[in-house]
Amino acid sequence: QVQLVESGGGLVQAGGSLRLSCAASGRTFSSYSMGWFRQAPGKEREFVAAFSRIGGSTAYADSVKGRFTISRDNAKNTVYLQMNSLKAEDTAVYYCAATMTYYSSRYPSQYDYWGQGTQVTVSS
Repeated sequence: QVQLVESGGGLVQAGGSLRLSCAASGRTFSSYSMGWFRQAPGKEREFVAAFSRIGGSTAYADSVKGRFTISRDNAKNTVYLQMNSLKAEDTAVYYCAATMTYYSSRYPSQYDYWGQGTQVTVSS
C-alpha cells in the first residue's frame, strides 16, 4: 500500500509556471513508476507524464512536451511536475499515481494508487 498526496496547485496566468509535488508514504517509493494525469470538467482523465522505476525513462503527452518536466527524488519519496508556459487548456485537476510496472505507462488502468488531486487553474 502507498499513499500519495499532491500539492502545489493554484491559480496562475497564462504563460506562468507552477510546480506540483506528490509525496508518497508506505512501501518503498523507488519500487514504483510514477505518473501524472489530469482531468478537466466534462472530460476523461488523460495522461500527462510518467517516470519509470527502472532506467529513469520518461514519457510525455504531446500536448505538454517541451513545457512540462517530470522528475523524482527517491530520497524524499517525491515526484514533481514542473509546468512552464501554462495555457488555459492546462486547467484541470492534476493527479499523481503509482504503478508497479517497470516502464513509464500512459494508461490509467495500469496504475494501482492515486492521490486526491490538486486543482490547477490557468487564466487567459
